[in-house]
Amino acid sequence: MKSIWKNEIAMPDKKTLSTDREVDIAVIGAGMTGILTAYLLQQQGREVIVLEGDRIASGQTGNTTAKITSQHGLKYDTLIRTYGKNRARLYAKANEEAIRMYQKIVAEQGIECDFERLSAFLYSTQNKEALLQEAKAAVQLGLPASFVEQVSLPFETVGAVEFENQAQFHPVKFIQHLAGQLEIYEKTMVHTVKGHTIITSRGNVKANHIVFAVHYPFTILTGAYFLRQHQERSYVVAYKDAGNLHGMYYSIEEDGLSFRNYKDYLLIGGGKHRTGRKEEGGSYAAIRQKAEHYFPESREIANWSAQDCMTHDKLPLIGTYSVFRPYWYVATGFQKWGMTNAMISAMIIRDGICGVKNPYEDLFSPKRWHPLASAGNFLTDIGVSVKGLLTGYHFFTEKKEEDLECGHGGIVRKGLRRYGCYRDEEGKLHRVDIRCTHMGCELLWNSEERTWDCPCHGSRFDYDGNLIDNPAKRSKGKE
Repeated sequence: MKSIWKNEIAMPDKKTLSTDREVDIAVIGAGMTGILTAYLLQQQGREVIVLEGDRIASGQTGNTTAKITSQHGLKYDTLIRTYGKNRARLYAKANEEAIRMYQKIVAEQGIECDFERLSAFLYSTQNKEALLQEAKAAVQLGLPASFVEQVSLPFETVGAVEFENQAQFHPVKFIQHLAGQLEIYEKTMVHTVKGHTIITSRGNVKANHIVFAVHYPFTILTGAYFLRQHQERSYVVAYKDAGNLHGMYYSIEEDGLSFRNYKDYLLIGGGKHRTGRKEEGGSYAAIRQKAEHYFPESREIANWSAQDCMTHDKLPLIGTYSVFRPYWYVATGFQKWGMTNAMISAMIIRDGICGVKNPYEDLFSPKRWHPLASAGNFLTDIGVSVKGLLTGYHFFTEKKEEDLECGHGGIVRKGLRRYGCYRDEEGKLHRVDIRCTHMGCELLWNSEERTWDCPCHGSRFDYDGNLIDNPAKRSKGKE
């Protein structure tokens, strides 16, 4: 299903690119990061165009829970221990500035996007000590945080860390307003970028500066971003008649839930897992079961899922793409906090292109190297990739087509050949080659969403092989 943001707003169509172009700045991607970056650069008098392979806000922006907050889970105690107080303080200041910048744009532009300031709560049902440590760390860094004993959740907690004066909004209403002021080309898929030239499905664009605002960078060798992060999925169900919780909530438990209200809806999120690593499904069912227990009078009105890039050292990658492409810029690895990081990215990239020193650019620079913070996650990701590339997860499968029931999918063997197969509700078989078009990792079946997902780098395809999520750039052929 579509998110409530997409259901409420019909985004006007933009034209496709119809001829070759030469511009000062080209932004690839018309999500929140791309639109904000283009808008801030245009405010500086720069010539900018935006290239979008699908529709504006068709990716993760349209599937966010749209919290604008500096509360990012158990973040600040870890940042202090890993990077020291000075760098942790920069992270905190960057996110607080991002909140203020959203409010400034909303006020200046008169955008009706349900923007409101309210508290964000980090809660736990088990670990009070972790919350106390996080509250202490946040206060040391100057954040408006404190530990509170009571919250408005309908179940027992051991307390929460309250971050005051945070924000939430309707992301598609916001982005629709800004997009109306920008030169954007939809249905213009970027195939590759060579130097200053962007090669698209509709023509070539030459630009002095190129911004990759595509969620996950699709180049392989340049920047080696496939070695620096993996992707995770999470799920949201929206309910009516569930009441107002008077704040935004995020759990520190692995199986915990997040909450926020929008008008008379309550959005409940959870079920996170690495992309391609939960074949059995059950994430929506777990949310629904808890919602039925805690909000028995509520009724479901929408459900959707999102995908997040998770860097090894727990910091986003924002700035110059690589030392070999100083005129390319990138924003990725937002760690589930896409709205604040989109604004931080836009400010850093704007300043970089305009030749202004940004106070946060070194902290988020893709050129950084923190081996102690990255080593464990790096080795885990390398192991997953090697397994997916060399052996496959189901190399010795004996499952056959006739073993698949209607509504089920999986990897099957026919002679010496293995491929992905889904049998729809009418009994029709849908076969695809089982290798990802990005780097050739073996895809796994996602029964929750009836898709083929790559556990290595997070690309996703529907059961007919059509591309859903990058970094892959092309769909798969049917078998």
